[in-house]
Amino acid sequence: MAQVHTRTCHICEANCGILVELEGERVISIKGDPDDVLSRGHVCPKATAISDLQTDPDRLRAPVKRVGGAWVEIGWEQAFAEIGQRFASVRAGGGAGGLYVGNPTAHNYSVGMMVGHLKKALGTRFVWSASTVDQIPHQLVQYWMFGHNALFPVADIDRTETMLIVGGNPMASNGSVWTVPGIRHRIAALQARGGELIVVDPRRTETAELADRHLFIRPGTDPAFLIALLLALDETGTVQPGRLAPMLEGFDEALAALRAFEIAVLAAHCGIAEADIRAVAARLGSGAPAAVYGRMGVSVAEFGTLNHWLIQLLNIATGNLDRVGGAMFTHPAVDVVGMTGAGTQGRFTSRVSGMAEIMSELPVVTMAEEIATPGDGQVRALVTIAGNPVLSCPDGAALDEALETLELMVSVDMYVTETSRHAHYILPPCGPLQKDHYPLFLGAIAVRNYAKYSPPLLPMGADKSDWEIVAGVASAMAMAEGQPAPNIRHPRDTLDHMLKQSPHALTLEQVEQHPHGLDLGELREGRFPERLRTPDKMIRCAPEACIGDLGRFAEVLAEAPAEGLVLIGRRHIRSNNSWLHNSKRLLKGPDRCTLMIHPDDAEARGIGDGAKVTVTSRVGEVTVAAEVTDAVMPGTVSLPHGFGHGRAGVQLSVAREKPGVSLNDLTDRRRFDPLSGNAALNGTPVTVLAA
Repeated sequence: MAQVHTRTCHICEANCGILVELEGERVISIKGDPDDVLSRGHVCPKATAISDLQTDPDRLRAPVKRVGGAWVEIGWEQAFAEIGQRFASVRAGGGAGGLYVGNPTAHNYSVGMMVGHLKKALGTRFVWSASTVDQIPHQLVQYWMFGHNALFPVADIDRTETMLIVGGNPMASNGSVWTVPGIRHRIAALQARGGELIVVDPRRTETAELADRHLFIRPGTDPAFLIALLLALDETGTVQPGRLAPMLEGFDEALAALRAFEIAVLAAHCGIAEADIRAVAARLGSGAPAAVYGRMGVSVAEFGTLNHWLIQLLNIATGNLDRVGGAMFTHPAVDVVGMTGAGTQGRFTSRVSGMAEIMSELPVVTMAEEIATPGDGQVRALVTIAGNPVLSCPDGAALDEALETLELMVSVDMYVTETSRHAHYILPPCGPLQKDHYPLFLGAIAVRNYAKYSPPLLPMGADKSDWEIVAGVASAMAMAEGQPAPNIRHPRDTLDHMLKQSPHALTLEQVEQHPHGLDLGELREGRFPERLRTPDKMIRCAPEACIGDLGRFAEVLAEAPAEGLVLIGRRHIRSNNSWLHNSKRLLKGPDRCTLMIHPDDAEARGIGDGAKVTVTSRVGEVTVAAEVTDAVMPGTVSLPHGFGHGRAGVQLSVAREKPGVSLNDLTDRRRFDPLSGNAALNGTPVTVLAA
């Protein structure tokens, strides 16, 4: 007999509540849960892929070892023992270990609790993650301004009157660093109450299609637009921080530094009319609730940190930080901020290029060179957890080549991917319905305070969960080096302890009694100054590095605009980075890996819609079909992120039917934000020719 179970969809940051209908171990259906306290019945196509992931015949079911050109199944104990021995051999030979942690670990509370044990066992500073091709500029700005890297402001879209989105596309992402399921309904509600959605993006995205106003902006010029908004507020006397004023340190200094720029010059640089800039500023400065939110487009850019500093200055200048309808702060069931360190920066540097540590990691733009460059401390052993950096990191071809030279590579992964095909051992975790779920990190950035625990729905059998695998590797490496095995605590016990220690003083048992989620109420204003983690409870409005980076921006502003085309990425609702392309139900339909190009640019190059084109950057070249469309502005071309499954040895049978090309075979590891080390994936100069 079929049974219906409540669960949270773990695939993206929206954390939608779902109803999973099972008959034995067979999935009958997956639907949205109308009683979920956060998502209220919303669900997107990605949720249906959970069944595909669970039953995928391409998914590995046991550890495999690379023997020559073949994969051979081995037992778990043999795998752990051999990995430990080979790691000790690498260390004895003077090689260093490294670790890459992929994006899905942020959606998996239990494996996240084990990563620290593995770092210690590896005994290395060579730790990389998806953070430095993603959100690290957010964290650095929050560390400087608010005193803690995880104090993420959350746009209160449900109560705002103006929502300004710069470089974000929540209609495709379901929110990113913003847990906001059902964004379409929330936008409709905003507009129904007389509010306005404004989207600034080089592409008319799915979100821009719903906006009251969409402004095209030249890729990489976001500081010009954001500074111009602040200057327009300053000129009209509508800078009004309100109750924040006594908490602001350096606010006048920041405004004084911005006054060195002129709105007309900034408008010309970013390609947005001065009148439009002033109109947006007037809307933000009206005194009504407003929220400014910036995401990937402003993060993966050469001025990523500067952009996020300016966004927070806008929220402060309009009195909308820590205000209902503005950028607010959660009161989460598990207070990650209260239980973790504030963050670090610059404690050490990378071996080859001397790039600074950021939040205990090195920027991923250093990864290939640390593996490929000989010398003391060269990375000769690497562990990857739920990551595919060959497709997600800049200059993927260089990293692809470097991985093949490792003496030991271990991938904790369900599949033989573009990255794990280089591994000597692949250790596959169980399917998604065999593990539990709690939104440890993402619940702390949700549009509503809540808690929800999802137990496993299917038995584990002989499989292992991700956390057990990572703990096993850490123990094997430590003991092979003559160190004691780490003291591993079951993640459920740790989660229960964290819930008890947080402000709501819950227990895991109490949370489990609410299968549709435990509603902890709307976000509350007035969280500052109590929530601030700066020593004196002040908001640092003029971080020295940001003030200094205005000089670098001024130099770019003074230069003549570069000729030619620049490349930006894009996302799609039926995809999630590189790891959902093996789902038939999500991949069906037209080919989505196309190069969007404006009709004027296509005509100038003799390119017709659907024609094959060659796209070339400093580091690589790909051939792809053109999609001629005015959805991108002139001078800009766009490729989707996460494709490129045609490499030899990849065992993803569905994805290989439509392999596409990798955006990151064109992006350049020499292009990064010097303040955060974050890769600048957007704005890559390219040439496009008919193939």
